[in-house]
Amino acid sequence: MKIIRSKEFKAAQAWGAKDIANMNGITTRLHWTDKPYKWHINDGEEVFVVLDGVVKMFYKENEIECSTTLNAGDIFYASIGTEHVAHPEGEARILVVENEGSV
Repeated sequence: MKIIRSKEFKAAQAWGAKDIANMNGITTRLHWTDKPYKWHINDGEEVFVVLDGVVKMFYKENEIECSTTLNAGDIFYASIGTEHVAHPEGEARILVVENEGSV
């Protein structure tokens, strides 16, 4: 059993993570960041939940770059093959559910 106070979590570096669970190869991790990530495609599906802060999510649909602003409580689902990158506006805490070892 774990109780995690997400708003109290801060990593030593951008995109640092606290492992919460690994359920048959699917990981749930809490990330803290204040810097953008990199454009990437996960090796499976990804659920990205903004718990605290604001994140501008860029993604490509049919090779066209799109974006949306995610506020606390918003969820971004990246299906297989979705190229995307997250840019926090200041500090953000994000819950990510994805295949173990995914980028």
